[in-house]
Amino acid sequence: MNANGQQLRLFNTMTREVAEFRPTRPGHVGMYSCGPTVYADQHIGNMRTYVFADTLKRALMFKGMTVRHVMNITDVGHLTSDADSGDDKLEVAARREHRSAWEIAADYTADFKTDLGRLRIIEPDVWCKATDHIQHMIDFAAALDDKGWCYQIPAGLYFDASKDDSYGELARLGLAGQREGARVEVVEGKRGGSDFAVWRTSAPGENRQMEWDSPWGRGAPGWHLECSVMSIEYLGRHFDIHTGGVDHIPVHHTNEIAQSQAYLADGRPWVGWWLHGEFINLRGAKISKSTGGGVLVADLIDRGYHPLTYRYLLLQAHYRSQTEFSWDAMSGAKTGLRRLLDRFAAARQDADAAQAKLGQAATRHLAAFDQAICDDLGTPKALAVVAAAARDDSLDDAELTVLAARFDEVLGIGLTDLTPADLDLAPGGAQVSAAEVEAIVIERSKARTQKDFTRSDQLRQRLAELGVIVDDHADGSSSWRWSS
Repeated sequence: MNANGQQLRLFNTMTREVAEFRPTRPGHVGMYSCGPTVYADQHIGNMRTYVFADTLKRALMFKGMTVRHVMNITDVGHLTSDADSGDDKLEVAARREHRSAWEIAADYTADFKTDLGRLRIIEPDVWCKATDHIQHMIDFAAALDDKGWCYQIPAGLYFDASKDDSYGELARLGLAGQREGARVEVVEGKRGGSDFAVWRTSAPGENRQMEWDSPWGRGAPGWHLECSVMSIEYLGRHFDIHTGGVDHIPVHHTNEIAQSQAYLADGRPWVGWWLHGEFINLRGAKISKSTGGGVLVADLIDRGYHPLTYRYLLLQAHYRSQTEFSWDAMSGAKTGLRRLLDRFAAARQDADAAQAKLGQAATRHLAAFDQAICDDLGTPKALAVVAAAARDDSLDDAELTVLAARFDEVLGIGLTDLTPADLDLAPGGAQVSAAEVEAIVIERSKARTQKDFTRSDQLRQRLAELGVIVDDHADGSSSWRWSS
């Protein structure tokens, strides 16, 4: 489990401390990540959360642990405010796009999985959709109701937070002094400001695409219910790690904990470790799921940036620190990643190199990398170690090949297979590198020299289609640039 000598230490949001991580079952980790609400494409702020969770999972595997990772797809139940008010996001999107909620969910789920691949985020072992577990949620809610944790009003079945003495512990919240409507919706008949819907009953005359029969009337589950139900379904009554963004702490995760521990009623913490990724800022404005809109991974590609450049940018900051996104920052990240690839790609050898024995210098670099990762996923320090190894002339190509593989087990930035030219995407996302463009420009120059103007025009048109502008100079030479 601890193959590299260091013990992995992580920050637990529940305790507000960094401590040694030890799974309940030695060598095996149960991990649940709150997945996307698939009413729209996930912007790069959302994707930071999944890069963080992926880095955590990779670090656990790097340390020799087996990870069972579960992620949900929210295709019903999440309302237009993260504070549990408004209409269902899938229903709103269906009206906006004049399609069924089921079509909306399927299409945006596919887009999300495409973006995971682009960012080399390892897919979970289990995908679970809310709409596939409606009966499980009804059974869970019924158990809570039978135990006296809930009350029914015309709007549905609500969890009585006042009955939970530890409610809000994760977010350091207290019931006293909380204002009605400050965190959750104002609902007629709701007893307390922190009470939340376990099941929402459709209003008379309401025309919903997604609703089911239940003991409390026809309606749909509350957003928080699905994660409790599906995590327990696939990981057991108690598991090791639950991840999400910091925006989940005050409402979603707080309510998950309350209902799960009420359901289990065994006096044990439902989850051992809570880990949360911070926001990314765009020109000083917070990006979170509640704001809507934002830059997409596809937008990065359209601007000519390889998606792993964005992953590299994210890893330059600690997952618990806010960081800034800008196009200048992306250009800087591209330069930094290119420097690493210059060295590691040049040293790259075949698979036999993976058996190479590391000398003292290479061993020191690997130990320093391990130490950085074990210090609460210290990716900025880990990248500094990677850069130091790339500059170390004492390392031979076989050692660098081995180190690249070990480093990329955690970082996932292409050290084992990308070349510097791979980072140069044409704006618009055409899969053409700068080296390929240069070759076309040279061929066109030869055609011009040979006065084969038909061929020259054909190649110029080809370059234009790739988003390349060619400038011909008086001395007969040519230069080129991306059109945007």
